[in-house]
Amino acid sequence: MNILLKESRGIILAGIVGLVSLILANYTPSAINSVIIALTFGIAIGNTIQLPANIASGVSFTSSKLLELSILFLAFSINYTHIAELGAVSFIGIAVVLFSVLILTVFLAKRFKCPGSTGWLVGFGTAICGSSAIAALAPSVSKDKEDVAISMAVVNLYGTIGMILLPMILMRLPIDTNQIGFMVGGSLHSVGNVAGAGFTIGNEAGEAAITIKLARVALLSPGLIFINYLINRKSAKSWKDHFKLPWYLIGFILITLIGTFVHFPEQFTNGMETGGKIILTIAMAAIGMKVSFKKLLQSGKKGLGLGLILFIIQLGLLAAFIRFV
Repeated sequence: MNILLKESRGIILAGIVGLVSLILANYTPSAINSVIIALTFGIAIGNTIQLPANIASGVSFTSSKLLELSILFLAFSINYTHIAELGAVSFIGIAVVLFSVLILTVFLAKRFKCPGSTGWLVGFGTAICGSSAIAALAPSVSKDKEDVAISMAVVNLYGTIGMILLPMILMRLPIDTNQIGFMVGGSLHSVGNVAGAGFTIGNEAGEAAITIKLARVALLSPGLIFINYLINRKSAKSWKDHFKLPWYLIGFILITLIGTFVHFPEQFTNGMETGGKIILTIAMAAIGMKVSFKKLLQSGKKGLGLGLILFIIQLGLLAAFIRFV
């Protein structure tokens, strides 16, 4: 309680910016969500106003602790039963593409010399579910909160571009509606991007795309374990080290497992999802205030390049799957 009082000014500032962002998100297109609005406001504030030390300390506290807490709330919306809805062939295809992108992420991030954890976060967000995936991975791999801001900006940018361009491209190809849904749901970054692109094509394509996307989201927990293994495989002293996950990741995985076998009331899961969204938005407002605009531009170039290559590779792997299976 003492630490909350000590950091209260920074917490209140981040909370105000986050809540304003949540309100404004109701009046913007779905691609411009509260997380992006809060991040933008935070960057603007942090680069125009010199925050006093007692406020800056609270902002730092908010950016780290709330990011970890948001993961637990977001876990309640993940359910492994979505995997069963796909069928074996489609699930194998999505899983192979997803884990291939994660392997390429670790390899290419090193080749691109992405600063800090930016490359890993961009790749993880691209492979699974955009901002939520980045929020889930960031506390365990990112020491610099600027990496989180850069990666979220990159995946949301390409997710929005893909939402606009992908329907126009896919509708001109000789593939059926289910294959279009497979491409859309298997590639775009957030559920909002997938819904926007899929239902632009038609209801059948939209429903197929959402099913594929939810199966990708359900693979978030195995994806977290896998990419943590890839990142730490050389530094780990024994195989046991790979299972020494932070408390919030252990909690996240346990909640997703329980949610598969125990039916939570819809009102409860909706409340948890809303709570997670609010907490994540406030955390992103705080993270934005810690970001140097100059460094964002410098580091963002490599993140943009890596994000584009991974997105194209992901689309290529999905196209190969529907071509040969």
